[in-house]
Amino acid sequence: MASREPKLAVELRNLTKRYRKVQALKRISLQVQEGELFAYLGPNGSGKTTTIRILVGLTKATSGDAFLNGYHVERDSIHAKRQCGYVPQSLNLDHELTVEQNLDIHGRLFNMSRRKRKNRIAYLLHYIGLADRARSPVKELSGGMRRRVMIARALLHEPRILFLDEPTVGLDPAIRRKIWALIKRIQMDGTTIFLTTHYIEEAEFLADRVAFLSQGELITIGQPQDLMDSLGKWALDTVENEQMKTFYFRSQEEARQHASVHPGPFSIRRVNLEDVFISLTGRKVA
Repeated sequence: MASREPKLAVELRNLTKRYRKVQALKRISLQVQEGELFAYLGPNGSGKTTTIRILVGLTKATSGDAFLNGYHVERDSIHAKRQCGYVPQSLNLDHELTVEQNLDIHGRLFNMSRRKRKNRIAYLLHYIGLADRARSPVKELSGGMRRRVMIARALLHEPRILFLDEPTVGLDPAIRRKIWALIKRIQMDGTTIFLTTHYIEEAEFLADRVAFLSQGELITIGQPQDLMDSLGKWALDTVENEQMKTFYFRSQEEARQHASVHPGPFSIRRVNLEDVFISLTGRKVA
């Protein structure tokens, strides 16, 4: 029996966005397969949020095309919007309303029946571990709980694609890891996830593939481990003339040998995704 051809959940074709004299996106082309967790990385101002805003229909592209599950985000906007859920960087829940009320309003916007809203809200609050806070005002929740409520809200209308724009920003490490577990569970349940983050370890842990964006241009795309292996396994950070320099090696022993003849302070560590980005652009992700 022939295997099913993978479907494209997200597709960009020469996507360009210009704000007066600033070109925020420069002919971006990429594809994200159904069920994939795709991380879209780059420093502030690189065009990550602009891309997501175009994909969810909040901003129009200057030129090029974008598709969600085959629907053009402008020409088939109603169908395209139903394909996706969106969790923005900012916490935009109504803090005076309860958790349940915030979710109910979202369901009404998508014309969900009262019964379906009720059942779906109950299911999702259990899913994110907040069933006991359904009637709590949002203002009484912690930052991590509010993030989980925003994710539940985005999933309420059963989208096939979930856009997460910096979903763990400002959260402490322990809470971030709880959100990571939730994100992986959502992916395992069949949802395609398009993620932006400044936490490089977040992308390393979560993503099937990553893309690096710099000043509106797509620099590289690939599996995290493959990109890191292209540099080496071990990194040696040194300080020379008050400048940080990094050297890459296939083995820890090679790094130690190089360090032994190097004057001044140094450290040896595993290569990470930020090393890949710096080697390509000379800039840090965050």
